[in-house]
Amino acid sequence: MLQETSISPPTRFIGLDIHKQYFVAVGVNSQKEPVFGPQTVPVYRLDEWIRNHLSQADAVVLEMTVNSYLFYDCLQPFVHSVIIVHPPDVGLVTRVKVKTDRKAAQSLAELHAAGVLHGIWVPPREVRELRSLVAHREKMVHMATRAKNRLATVLHRNHLAYPGEHPSHMYHPDAREWWEQLPLSQIEKLRITADLETIEFAERQVKVAEEALGAYAAKEQRVPLLVQLPGCGMLNAITILAAIGTISRFEDAKHLVGYAGLGTSVHNSGMTHRNGRITKAGRKDLRSALVSMANNAVDYHPFWKKEFERISPRLGRSKAIVAIARRLLVAVWHVLTKEEADRHAVAVDVARAFFAHAYRVGVRNLPGKQSALGWTRSQLDRLRIGREVQRIPWGSKQPLLPPSQQKK
Repeated sequence: MLQETSISPPTRFIGLDIHKQYFVAVGVNSQKEPVFGPQTVPVYRLDEWIRNHLSQADAVVLEMTVNSYLFYDCLQPFVHSVIIVHPPDVGLVTRVKVKTDRKAAQSLAELHAAGVLHGIWVPPREVRELRSLVAHREKMVHMATRAKNRLATVLHRNHLAYPGEHPSHMYHPDAREWWEQLPLSQIEKLRITADLETIEFAERQVKVAEEALGAYAAKEQRVPLLVQLPGCGMLNAITILAAIGTISRFEDAKHLVGYAGLGTSVHNSGMTHRNGRITKAGRKDLRSALVSMANNAVDYHPFWKKEFERISPRLGRSKAIVAIARRLLVAVWHVLTKEEADRHAVAVDVARAFFAHAYRVGVRNLPGKQSALGWTRSQLDRLRIGREVQRIPWGSKQPLLPPSQQKK
């Protein structure tokens, strides 16, 4: 019979106040009496400091900042536990009148010893890397957009217009000669050249990032579960997965809605009960992806279009879109948790979404080297829908799907 092993409770509680170049450590015991530090240590000596001063009897707490995950990864193998807390959740640290590095570290240690701190979920390294890639792509998109806006402002300020048929073509490298011949000052032309090069660089970075995201999406089995939802293409699906991490950490859809900041604020005290705007106390990228999906859903999906028409006269367009986004996030929880078709799914639209996704990620990258049509059918069968769908509406063509393997 195997004996159960138990982990002894920590005897020291170490608070770390982290900065870019150094950190300050203070330790207290379970009675909140100082027993360690304060010590000011350069960040480059972190590994050495951990080996020399910490043990499995130490419970460490630190605030979320730029390099918190680095500290977490280094500390975890050598101490009893490590938690990361959001600064707004530690009012005694963030709102004190006199704040020093030592006081901040000591307050963290004392609060941790009192058991009042709750750490955030620390995503595994692969989720962090996925988040950073999504964020990098978004940063490059914004960089290109700002450069395009500056160029458009130049034309507007000088009463000029691009002669081409499509205004968007003026940002293409082929239009560079036209920009250089404009009757503008030398300094203005230098700025134009810089913006054109910025756009070229940013769009090249976006392409590289999307290729990497496409390779990930082709292998990730959860992506098709999300792609079936209206307005959820490859980029939105990956953004959602990167933000969520693993769906099993949300016990119900309500917790996921709260994590995204799409839940309404509530004031319920005495005889007063009032619901306010959404909290926005959550991941902005997740909210943005759901709002993007909602805008698409109300235009093209029959059920969500009908729901929008029902609630928008009362709420207005913006609030109605947020309400639809919140309900779509509930659908996200259900399809990821149960790995099933969305209850409002339209089989032929799901088939078309799968077919488009297969080409977006690259047919050659699909598991088993399937054709786009074969992969589409296998995903429909996986969701147990679309048995009756034989062709996919695709412009002037209607590609024929392989026969379904679903049982009657």
